[in-house]
Amino acid sequence: MMSERCTWCGTDPLYVAYHDTEWGVPERDPRALWEKLVLDGFQAGLSWITILRKREAFRAAFAGFDPETVARWGETEVLRCLADPGIVRHRGKIEATIGNARAFLRIEEAGPGFAAYCWDTVDGAPLQPRRATMADVPAATPESEALSKRLRKDGFRFCGPTIVYAWMQACGLVNDHVVTCPRHAAVATLG
Repeated sequence: MMSERCTWCGTDPLYVAYHDTEWGVPERDPRALWEKLVLDGFQAGLSWITILRKREAFRAAFAGFDPETVARWGETEVLRCLADPGIVRHRGKIEATIGNARAFLRIEEAGPGFAAYCWDTVDGAPLQPRRATMADVPAATPESEALSKRLRKDGFRFCGPTIVYAWMQACGLVNDHVVTCPRHAAVATLG
């Protein structure tokens, strides 16, 4: 079987590096999980490479994605973000990030924490579906639908089933590297 990288990352060096080092690697840090969920929410209607190119600007604009800081924000910070040309300037997504920080903190405080809350969806271990081609990769799954519903019930926004599935793939809750990709086997050994 010929070894071929997942085709979605193309040849852009930033995208290839993201695919080869980060995408699909199981993430268990709650703050990093929240950051990636926020960024996937900002991606809605856009391409991921757009968000990836702006990721450092997002980190600067959102206080390093410190949920405790962002949860205290109000209209002044929303207006500052709306004026920041380095990020996606969408009032609804910015306001959702503030609300999502507050929801994150409620989950963290209630225990066992945001990471466990998310990983519970896959019983604590990455799903290993073994997709043969990119055409076999769904846009959403029953797991992403269930987690999306749970997140929305707990106060999160911009987290529909498709966004949540993209986030699950990025954070390694599911190994959706196609089986011909060299990263499939490497990621399958992580957990």
